[in-house]
Amino acid sequence: MAMKIFLTGGSGYIGRATIGELVRLGHTVEALARSERAERTVVAAGATAVRGGLVDLQVLNHAAARAEAVIHLAQATSGQEDLAAATAMQDGVGGGTYVHTGGSWVYGDTDGVQDESAPWNPPAIVAWRKAVEDAVLARAADGGRPVIVQPGLLYGGDNRLIDIFFVQPGKQSGAIPYIGDGGNHWALIHLDDLARLYAAALSAPAGSVYLGVGGVNPTAKEVAEACAHAAGLDGKTVSLSPEQARERMGPIADAFALDQQLTSAKAQRELGWTPVHTDPLREFVTGERPNS
Repeated sequence: MAMKIFLTGGSGYIGRATIGELVRLGHTVEALARSERAERTVVAAGATAVRGGLVDLQVLNHAAARAEAVIHLAQATSGQEDLAAATAMQDGVGGGTYVHTGGSWVYGDTDGVQDESAPWNPPAIVAWRKAVEDAVLARAADGGRPVIVQPGLLYGGDNRLIDIFFVQPGKQSGAIPYIGDGGNHWALIHLDDLARLYAAALSAPAGSVYLGVGGVNPTAKEVAEACAHAAGLDGKTVSLSPEQARERMGPIADAFALDQQLTSAKAQRELGWTPVHTDPLREFVTGERPNS
């Protein structure tokens, strides 16, 4: 069923892919744009631009009120800002679906394969998410339709975090870094699969939480080696101590050092969504895409 959807973060790489998927499915999309450049980007992706930023609560509220569903992808600068934006949009959309973005890092080290029932053990950089997600989900008791998607570490498309913190520094130094012995697993999700999950989440039951992961959890060292081949570095990698990683990357280093094996079986079971990209290491090496 075609819907009118309001989306934040539309000019980002997740946002552009999600707008494209929503439009492909026949939905009409309005997307928040805080600059002329962002406006051009969301329009090119297929959405109508709504000028404003995450702190413009009245703009968010009114845009959500015009929509049948909201997808909140924009990265807030703090938990306080994220919750204020979420509240304004949930107030606006009322009983329509509100899809909020969390993240898989909140589960910390998983000690084997885990799902959404795993206990939270977040590194400091994402500890603020708990209060926000609890408040978002609480709206289900008042007739709201909150849904939370918790993406894993993204690859494909602009491949932003891995590219910024590992590939680009590695190209400059001649070897792609990993932290410690690199034996920790990364719960990866391809950009295109994540965009399809956001679209599928529009039909989710109120109060649902879904991990957005591909179910293939290679080690950080395996990813580094694949990136090193793709970058023309003959597979050369280098180990950083946790201290060196924090010095170079800041607090996000503790998130990259997590050992996470996660499954999206719940989203596949409840939403009929299936990850298409199931060989991330090959895609890191070759940039190949499966036939989808």
